Amino acid sequence: MDRQQELATVRRAYARRLMALAGIANPGIEAAFAAVERERYLGPGPWPILCPAGYVATPDDDPARVYADVLIGIIPERGLNNGMPSYHVPLLASAGIRAGDHVVHIGAGVGYYTAIMARLAGPAGRVTGIEFDAGLAARAATNLSNVGNVQVFQGDGFSMPFDPADVIYVNAGVTHPADIWLDRLKDGGRLILPLTMENIWPPARGAAISHYGVVFRIERAGDEYLAAWISAVALYPCEGGRDDASEARLDAAFQKGGWRRVTRLYRTGDLPDERCWLCGARWALAYD
Repeated sequence: MDRQQELATVRRAYARRLMALAGIANPGIEAAFAAVERERYLGPGPWPILCPAGYVATPDDDPARVYADVLIGIIPERGLNNGMPSYHVPLLASAGIRAGDHVVHIGAGVGYYTAIMARLAGPAGRVTGIEFDAGLAARAATNLSNVGNVQVFQGDGFSMPFDPADVIYVNAGVTHPADIWLDRLKDGGRLILPLTMENIWPPARGAAISHYGVVFRIERAGDEYLAAWISAVALYPCEGGRDDASEARLDAAFQKGGWRRVTRLYRTGDLPDERCWLCGARWALAYD
C-alpha cells in the first residue's frame, strides 16, 4: 500500500469516528470527510493543535496527524482555528445540503469545510465562500482553485450580496441575523445561525460553553421562519455582525435560559416578552 492509499484509509477511519462522536448516520457527510484532504487546506506541518494548555505543535509533518477531532490553528496568535470537525458534523446534517444546492459559506477561513460542502452540493450545485480576512480569503481561493463548483470572495459576509441560497452556513459568531441572509434564503432554505457573546473569545478554560453561544437552524417557509436549536458553541466573532445593543440583549437572553424551546424567528421586534427568548429591534426568536 502506497502513502496516498494509507492516508485514504486514515481519512475513512477519521470520518467514521466523527459520525460516531456525533451519533449521526449520514453516508454523504461521512464520504465528504473521507474524501477531502484536511492537510491541503492547513498548509505545511508541523501544525499547532489547540490543547487546554495552549497550542502544541504536532511532532512532525505527517498528514495523518490532522485526522483527529481537534482545533488546528490557522492564525494561532489571534486564536483563529480550523474548527472542530465534530462541531460541524451535526450542523452539516441539519443544513441538509443536497445535490444541486447553492450554499453560501460565511466565514470560509482556509476553505476546508467549504470543500466538504462542495462535495455535498455536487457538480450540479455550487458554493459561494465569503471570508472577511484578506489573507485567509486568498489562501481559501488558492486551496479551492481545483474545486470547480466553488467561488471565494473577500468581503463582509454580513452585508455582501449573493445569489439566492438553499443553505447559508455561518461560521463566525454574530449577535443577530443579517437582513440579507433572511432576504436571500430561498423558500425551503436553511440558515445555520450561531449567536455568541464576543467577550468570551477565546473561551475561558473549564467554563460551560452553553452560556457563551448557541446555534440555530432557521428554515424559511414562505414568509415564515421556523427555528430549532442545534448545539452550543464558542466561535470566533464575525466582523460586522455584532453591536453593543444586540450583545446586551443576547447576554440577557442567555442569563434567563430557554433557548432550546425556541421554535420561530420573526422579522419584528414587537412580540410580547413572554413569547420571546430574544427580541431585537426588528426581529425575534420566540417560543411559538
